Amino acid sequence: MTVPETAAPAHYAPTGRGLYAIFMSLMAVVLILSNIGAAKGVEFGPIITDGGFFLFPLAYIIGDVVSEVYGFRASRRAIITTFALSAFAALCYWIIIVLPGASWYDGQEALERTLGPVWMIVGASLLGFLVGQLSNAWVMTRMKRRNGERLLFGRIAASTLVGEFLDTLVFCAIAAQVIGIETMGQFVNYVVVGFVFKSVVEIVFSPVTMWVMALVKRHEPAYGAR
Repeated sequence: MTVPETAAPAHYAPTGRGLYAIFMSLMAVVLILSNIGAAKGVEFGPIITDGGFFLFPLAYIIGDVVSEVYGFRASRRAIITTFALSAFAALCYWIIIVLPGASWYDGQEALERTLGPVWMIVGASLLGFLVGQLSNAWVMTRMKRRNGERLLFGRIAASTLVGEFLDTLVFCAIAAQVIGIETMGQFVNYVVVGFVFKSVVEIVFSPVTMWVMALVKRHEPAYGAR
C-alpha cells in the first residue's frame, strides 16, 4: 500500500526583526501613490482604466511575500497599518487644500482638481484593499497550512484571483464616479480590465515573486523557528 505524501509543516518568520518593516513600508507607499494616480481616468482605445493601474499589482505582490514569509497575522497587521496610513494621507491632502494660499500662489485650482477627489479614491481603495488583501492573505496562508511549503505557485495564483476580483469590484464601484464613468458598459469595461490586468501581471511575475520569497526566507535567520 502506498503511503500518501505528508506535506511539510508551514513555516513563518517572526516580525520583530529582519525585513518585515521594509515590506510593510513599501506596501504603504505603493498604495498611497496608486490612490493619487487613480484619480485620473485613462483610456487606451477601448480600454478604460485609471492612472494607478500599473502600481496596484505591486501592492499585491508585496502582500503575497508578506503572507508567505510572515503569516496571516503579520499580513493583517501590515494591511491595517497601510489602511491607516492611506487615511492619514487623505486627511493631509484635505488640510493642504484648505490652508490659505499665499498671495503669489496660483496653483490652488490645479491642486484641488488633483488632490480634491483623492479622498473618495482613498475610501474606495481602502475598502477594496482591505477586502482584497485580507482574502488574498487568508487564501495564501490557508493553502500553506494544508500543503506546507509545497505548491507555492498554486497558492499565489489562487489567492491572486480571489483577492484581485473582490478588490477590483469594490474599488471600481466607488471610483467609477470619480473618474467620470457614466454607463454600465464603461463600468463593466473598467472592472474587467482592472481584474484581468492585475491578475495577469501577478501571475506572469509569479516566478519573480517566488524568487523574492525564497531570497527573503534565506535572509530571515529565524524563518521556520516558530
